[in-house]
Amino acid sequence: MALLSTTDLSIRFGGHVAVNAVTCQFAPGTLTAIVGPNGAGKTTYFNLISGQLPASSGSVTLDGVDLSRLSASARTRAGLGRAFQLTNLFPHLTAVENIRLAVQASRDGAHRRGLNLWSVWSDHRELKDRASEILNAVAMQDRAEIVVANLPHGDQRKLEVAMLMALEASVYMFDEPTAGMSADEVPTVLELIRKLRQDKRNTILLVEHKMDVVRELADRIIVLHNGNLVADGDPATVIASSIVQEAYLGASQGTKPHQATA
Repeated sequence: MALLSTTDLSIRFGGHVAVNAVTCQFAPGTLTAIVGPNGAGKTTYFNLISGQLPASSGSVTLDGVDLSRLSASARTRAGLGRAFQLTNLFPHLTAVENIRLAVQASRDGAHRRGLNLWSVWSDHRELKDRASEILNAVAMQDRAEIVVANLPHGDQRKLEVAMLMALEASVYMFDEPTAGMSADEVPTVLELIRKLRQDKRNTILLVEHKMDVVRELADRIIVLHNGNLVADGDPATVIASSIVQEAYLGASQGTKPHQATA
């Protein structure tokens, strides 16, 4: 059963169709990599799903509920968690303050009743305990009181994953999560994504140019080219297909799949 679906999802900028009637389903317990050449429409497709851009036509459905007319923030409350190519954090707050805000905004409902004179102490303790638990999960408990702007880029990416965990998302959307990271920082973020994948309730979408990352993490690959969905299947089959070799990997006839690079 699909948790997240897009049906004939499209967007036009003037006469240019950036995403063209993409219909796709994403099931719980799966990690789907979305690949394609620069300008293929991958990030635009993400923006349509998460509500950063309004679709020209088509629909987005989460757990049977049509989200198409909802704002980005309302979609987040519904369970869509989105991480960006550039971190989307509060730079002048500490790591733990960022997480507390995300916990308080959680779609769960337990943290959204508002703080008042009767509940302020119990709520405050709950927020603190949950924030500490999440920071421990991403191995950042020793950096809880550091202002985000002073954290290394790799730690900021880890914190962004922690924010999505705090929001209790059911769908995790990662747009090039290793972008701008040094070689020694990449494994830590990939390990966090692996841990999220182990929870079979989670649905994970990943836009990524690095094919070694895609091969390692993905259960499935879909390929966009000129805004169209041109391939969909298991990683080995899709990477070996002629349309991917030519359109995405830039390989010539007869090139072996393992020789191709992103």
